[in-house]
Amino acid sequence: MENSMTPQINRDRCDGCGLCVMVCWLDGLVIINGVVAIVEGVECDWCTQCEAVCINEAITCPYEVILG
Repeated sequence: MENSMTPQINRDRCDGCGLCVMVCWLDGLVIINGVVAIVEGVECDWCTQCEAVCINEAITCPYEVILG
């Protein structure tokens, strides 16, 4: 289930390559019917690796972490 506290998925851009699934150390992403989906109940720790590996820019994390 997607909400503002999870990475946002643009289903039209996702080609189901699975790179994001491979880098998610929480096993929070799966490919369903050729498109990535967020596993319900998994709490994202905002590592942003899924966004970084997505060559189609189908995953975005709607925040910016600033360490001070």
